[in-house]
Amino acid sequence: MKISIPEELDRIRSEIRDITSDIIRKVQRRNELSKQIGAIKKKLKIDVKDEKVEQDIRTFISKLSNEIGIDPDFAGRLLNILLAESLRLQLTEKHDSTQFESHLAVFMKAKKLESSGKKIIHMEVGEPDYPPPESVRKALSNVFESRQYHYSETKGIPKLRTSIAQAIGNHITTDKVIVTPGGRFAVFVAIASLLTAGDELICIEPAWPAYRECAAFVGSTTSILKTTLEEEWNPNVKKLESMINGNTKMIALNYPNNPTGRILNKSIMEKIVSLAKDHRIYVLSDEVYRDYVFTEFTSVLEYRYEKSIVISSFSKGHAMTGFRVGYAIAEENLIDKMAKVQATALTSVAEPMQYAALAAIEDSSAENAKRIKRRLEIISDKLREMSLRFVRPDGAMYVYPELGIGKSDVEFVQKALDLGVAVAPGSGFGDCYAQFIRISACQPDDQLEKGLELLKAAMSSC
Repeated sequence: MKISIPEELDRIRSEIRDITSDIIRKVQRRNELSKQIGAIKKKLKIDVKDEKVEQDIRTFISKLSNEIGIDPDFAGRLLNILLAESLRLQLTEKHDSTQFESHLAVFMKAKKLESSGKKIIHMEVGEPDYPPPESVRKALSNVFESRQYHYSETKGIPKLRTSIAQAIGNHITTDKVIVTPGGRFAVFVAIASLLTAGDELICIEPAWPAYRECAAFVGSTTSILKTTLEEEWNPNVKKLESMINGNTKMIALNYPNNPTGRILNKSIMEKIVSLAKDHRIYVLSDEVYRDYVFTEFTSVLEYRYEKSIVISSFSKGHAMTGFRVGYAIAEENLIDKMAKVQATALTSVAEPMQYAALAAIEDSSAENAKRIKRRLEIISDKLREMSLRFVRPDGAMYVYPELGIGKSDVEFVQKALDLGVAVAPGSGFGDCYAQFIRISACQPDDQLEKGLELLKAAMSSC
C-alpha cells in the first residue's frame, strides 16, 4: 500500500520526536553523571575545570563528526553547550560547599557591618578615594542651564566620541567609538553581539570575572588558560595555541591585569595577536587600567587588527565610578553590531554623564597614577615584611599576594573583616586561586597602613 506524502511527513516527524526524546533523556543522564563527577572532585579537592579532559573530548567529537558527515563546527557548538552545563552543575556543587564569594559580595558584607556601627577599611574594591577633576563638577553644574539632559545617539554624543578618538590616537575615528554605561557594559555588548550559544571564548586567568560571566549569559563556553605566580603571571602562548579550535571565536585580554597588576611584554602580546589573526579570532582587550601603567604598555590598537575590540572607561583614571561612562573602540561594522545590543537594552548613556566625561577627558590623570603607584609601593613593602609572595605590579591598582599553601582565601577574608579590614578573595578571579587575596590601593596612605597592620594580625591568627 502506497503511503501518501502527508503520512510520510507525519512518520518522519514522529521519528524526529522520538530521537529528540532520546537525546533529552541522554542529556539528563549526562547531567547526573556530571554531578557525580563534581562530588568526587569536591572530595578530592581538585579543580572543577579540567582542560585536558575537555580537549580530549573535543578531539574525539571532531574525529567522529568527520566520520559520520556532520558539520564539525555545529558538533563543536553542541559539545560546548553540554560542557558549559556540566561546568555549571559542578561549580554550583563546589560553591555551595565552599561559600564562594566575589569581591563585590565582600564589599556588600562590609557595608552591612558599617551600617551596624563597625569601622571597616575598604581594600577590596577598585573605588578611588579621590574625587573626579574639578572640570567634571563644573560640567554637571552647567548641564541644566545648557539643557543637556535629553536622549542622545545610542553610540554616544559625537563630541565625546570624537574627543575619545583624538585622545586615543592610532588613527581612530569617531565612527569607531561607542560610549557605554561603564566598561562592564562595553564588555557585555561586545560579547553579546559577537558570540552565540556554543561559541567559545578563551580567558587568561586570574582575571576580572566579567568575561566568563558575559559569555555564560549568552550561552558561550569559556576555556581558561591558567597562569601562575611562578611564571610571574605570563601566559604560555604555546598552550594558548593548543586550546584554539573551530569553535573558538574570541580571546579576552585584561592588561594591565586585574588582579595581579601585570602588563604583558611586547613579545607576548605580538604572539597572541598573531595567533588571533591566523585563526580569525576576535581579540577583546580590556584596557580600563591603561591610565595606571608604570612600565612600557602596548595597546592592542597598535596592531591595527580589524577583529580587535578595546574596552576602557572613565571610572578608574578619572575617579568617576558612579558616573557609569565607558567606551569601546573597534571597526565600524563591529561598533554597529554593539550599538544594536545597546539600543535594545537602554537606548543610550545619560546625556549629563556624557558631558561630564567630555570635560574630564581634557584633564590629565597623571597625578592619580603617581598616587596609586606610591600606595602600591607601601603595600608591597609591608607584604615583603610579612614574607608573602607576590609579583610587583606593573600597573592597575592592586597587589595579589599568596597567603600560603593550605590557607583559604574565604576564611582569611572573614577573619580580616572581623578585625575591620576588607580585602577580595583570590578565588573570585579564578577557581584555582583560593590561596590568594587581592588588595586594593584605593585608600589614603594612613588608612592603608592601618589596614595592612590588621591584615598582618589576621595572618598571625590563621
